[in-house]
Amino acid sequence: MGISYKELGLVNTREMFKKAMEGKYAIPAYNFNNLEQLQAIIQACVETKSPVILQVSKGARQYANATMLRYMAMGAVEYAKELGYEIPIALHLDHGDTFELCKACVDNGFSSVMIDGSHLPFEENIEITRKVVEYAHQFDVTVEGELGVLAGIEEDVKAEKSHYTNPDEVEEFVERTGVDSLAISIGTSHGAYKFKVKPGESIPPLRFDILEEIEKRLPGFPIVLHGASSVIPEYVELINKYGGNLEGAVGIPEEQLRRAATSAVCKINIDSDGRLAFTAKVREFLWNHPKEFDPRKYLKPAREELIRMYKHKNLNVLGSANKA
Repeated sequence: MGISYKELGLVNTREMFKKAMEGKYAIPAYNFNNLEQLQAIIQACVETKSPVILQVSKGARQYANATMLRYMAMGAVEYAKELGYEIPIALHLDHGDTFELCKACVDNGFSSVMIDGSHLPFEENIEITRKVVEYAHQFDVTVEGELGVLAGIEEDVKAEKSHYTNPDEVEEFVERTGVDSLAISIGTSHGAYKFKVKPGESIPPLRFDILEEIEKRLPGFPIVLHGASSVIPEYVELINKYGGNLEGAVGIPEEQLRRAATSAVCKINIDSDGRLAFTAKVREFLWNHPKEFDPRKYLKPAREELIRMYKHKNLNVLGSANKA
C-alpha cells in the first residue's frame, strides 16, 4: 500500500451514500482535469454545503499526472476548510478499465474506484469486478461496478448503442462481486450528443421502469447514473455564437434527474456540462477580447461560470445542498 486517502483528509463513499439514500438526494460526482475546475467544484460545494465526489477519468489522470492529482485532492480538502466549511470529499476513479489501473489509484490515495467491465460478458465482468473489490476493500476503499452499456463517447468510453441493464442480473452481480454501488443503464449516455432528435421532437424519457425494478431487487442499495449532463442549451448557444460548432447537442432534462435523485440513485455523474460551461466562457472572452493572451483573464470568467452552474445543480437538481 502506498498512500491512504485518509492521510489526505478524504472519505470513501459508504457514509455519503447511506445518508443520500435516507435523505432522498444524490451526491454530485463532478469530473475535473485542472486547477480551475477543481477550485470551482470545491467553492460551489462549500457555498451550498454539499458533499462531493471528485471524479478523475483515466484520461484526466494521464493529463494531470497521478502525483499532482493526489496533492490537488489534499489541497481541495484544505481549501474547503479555508473557505469556512468542512465538507465530505471523496476522490473517485471514473471508468477504470483494468485491475492494474484501479490498484494504482487505490495505492495513490483514491478513496473510491470504479471498475467498468460492462462491455465484457457477464461472468468476466463479475470476475474483474470481484478482483478489484477484494483488493480495494483491504484498504477501506469503496468500489463501483457497472451493468449495462451507455452509448456515446467520453474520454476512452465509447459505445455505438445503449444496452439497458437487465434487472434479472443485478442481484447475482452484487452478491458475487461485493461492490458498494452499481452503475446502471436506463437511457443516459456519454458526451454532448446524447440523443438524435429532430426539431420539435421530445427527448426520450429515462427508463424509470427499469430503475424501479432494480430498486425492488436491491432494496437500499446505492445506484449510480453515468452520462447525466443536461447539455445546458445556453452554453451550446454561446459556444456556437463564438465560433464553435455543436449543432444537435442535447442532454438529459433536469426534471428527469431530479426524479432520479429521489430514488435509489444516490450518485449522479456530471462531466460534459462542466466542459461546456468552461468552454463557452473561454470562447466568449477571447472573441470579445482578441488582444488578450493572459490565461488568468479568460480562465477566471470560466471558473466563475462553473461555480454558478455547480451551485445550481446542487440546489435545484440533485438536492445535495445543505446535506454536508
